[in-house]
Amino acid sequence: MTRRGWVLFGLLGVIWGLPYLMIKVAVGGVSVPMVVFVRTAIGAAVLLPLALGRIDWGVLRKHWLMILAFAGTEILVPWYLLSDAERHLSSSMTGLLIACVPTVGALLATVGGERLSGVRWVGLAVGLGGVALLAAPNLGGGDAWAIIEVLLVAVGYAVAPVIAARKLQEIPGLVLVTVSLGIAAIAYLPAAIVTWPSRMPSQDVLWALGGLAVVCTAVALLAFFELIREVGPSKAVVITYVNPLVAVAAGVLILNESLSTTTIVAFVLILGGSVLATFRERAAKLSAVAVLPDQEVTHSARRNA
Repeated sequence: MTRRGWVLFGLLGVIWGLPYLMIKVAVGGVSVPMVVFVRTAIGAAVLLPLALGRIDWGVLRKHWLMILAFAGTEILVPWYLLSDAERHLSSSMTGLLIACVPTVGALLATVGGERLSGVRWVGLAVGLGGVALLAAPNLGGGDAWAIIEVLLVAVGYAVAPVIAARKLQEIPGLVLVTVSLGIAAIAYLPAAIVTWPSRMPSQDVLWALGGLAVVCTAVALLAFFELIREVGPSKAVVITYVNPLVAVAAGVLILNESLSTTTIVAFVLILGGSVLATFRERAAKLSAVAVLPDQEVTHSARRNA
């Protein structure tokens, strides 16, 4: 990997591990719809000038239904559920649960008829065991529903890229993401207006909202597309296994969240299971974990996020 590739990799590893911390801070001061609206509206506004020159309106009209399906499973529903769940769960626990996305993807592949190798079945069992270990002590009270919300987010994150890879190949990744963010912003605008705070949120909340929208959404996606071009899809997939470590570290060091032995063991199981569950997948299938990059990249190889 080139020096530039390592810089981009390190940047993304940190940036995509921080949203959980920022969401945790943000939901402490504004409503969940407000968090999602601000994140999507500002993210779309930053990306739109870069995406405008690549938009083919005819192609967008042709695939409008699948675009809605992608936006719904990647952003509209998951970002609401994730923000709502963090009203009850720690940011570090949320980040760890989201790390099971590759495992969920492998599980859904079996439902779709794909035959898994013995190693991948072991990874599936190990990863799900880690999720169970992490979730079991928190199934009382409102935490049970919050955990279900995060697991539903993982399902959405596993399904959305499959929609993009199979049905939206004609649309450049930057355009698809920008349009999806715009759709989500419009959808959440009414709820954001209704729940608009009666007084100015604290500075911490404002910084969290701004960082979530600009850094963790717009800048992160641009850096991600550059990473794809620099190192290719097969190496970029490794970023998936770095983000949870950053999420846990940020929660513990900045928000003073607890780090128990159970959390550490669950972390190892979930990450190890995800690695094994996606063992030796073809580069084309690695795309079924995240957003598609630009057309010229995706035509030769696809990737995950």
